[in-house]
Amino acid sequence: MKTELLLRQTRRRLPGFSEGQIEISPIEKGGSDRRFYRVRCVPEQSLILVKYNLERAENRHYVRIAEFLTEHGIAAPKVYFHDAEEGLIWIEDLGENDLFSFRDETWLVRGALYRSALDEIATLHDLPESEWAELHGEMPPEFNATLYRWEQNYFFENCLGRIFGLNEGRLRELASLPALQEIADRLAAIPRVLVHRDFQSQNIIARGGHAFFIDFQGMRPGLAEYDLASLLFDPYVRFSPAEREELYSYYIERRGLSPTRQMRETLRLCAMQRLMQALGAYGFLGLVKGSQHFLAHVPAALHSLRNLIADIDLLEPLGVALACLPKNDRSN
Repeated sequence: MKTELLLRQTRRRLPGFSEGQIEISPIEKGGSDRRFYRVRCVPEQSLILVKYNLERAENRHYVRIAEFLTEHGIAAPKVYFHDAEEGLIWIEDLGENDLFSFRDETWLVRGALYRSALDEIATLHDLPESEWAELHGEMPPEFNATLYRWEQNYFFENCLGRIFGLNEGRLRELASLPALQEIADRLAAIPRVLVHRDFQSQNIIARGGHAFFIDFQGMRPGLAEYDLASLLFDPYVRFSPAEREELYSYYIERRGLSPTRQMRETLRLCAMQRLMQALGAYGFLGLVKGSQHFLAHVPAALHSLRNLIADIDLLEPLGVALACLPKNDRSN
């Protein structure tokens, strides 16, 4: 959609905002199929315009989920107007400073922002099902064994296959390891809470020292540990073991939980799943969609994945395969 038409739509839908001259500029945003624009009327007055793909059901969930988060006191951008026929959403401009942009700051600065993010996600995770049952049908399907298996296969196809060139026979052999199905079934059997689904540094905006959620249209019932793993094992940023442990302990205390060995194991398995999904996405976005900058994050994600599965005896063949990946791959 041309910017002239977007400006015309903005003037039509938000006449109070659009008095005088308006400037519109595109925003580059990850691997999304949506288009983002910053619309500015005067220096201190701006908003974000989102153009989404009408054919992708997940995009239509954004507005209802945003309203739900606001209703429950969870920090998210306000929605000013939604044109469902055109696939346009005008939302609050929270600024450009996501957690990723603070990756080189001291832990004193970063730690405070991450704790704020954990405060928000803990509030979401604590919501009883009676509070979010109304969203059934207005959010993507819940995490189940099929979805966990899809993440695993996405990894084999798009990371090990596309990036590293493993042949189909080897891919089938690894993907059929019984432990992978057992892990999917085990995670699917754990009671679910409401999860963000893509809770990583580029989907959390920091404004005034407070964390706000964005890109939450994939929110669905799942495991709290999946969101926690997405944040603590985020390939985009680095944590020392002490920093990761500090954040994990903060989250546990924030929710009033008693840490158990089972929770640690669930976190590890969720981190394995999340990294498989991320690595699959890097391969698909980098080599199919042409966004090759995603390939730069493959080494960090693989390093974390190797460490996570090292102690899972039944996944030893996968660990060996990861350790033997060729060095002349397309992730460098």
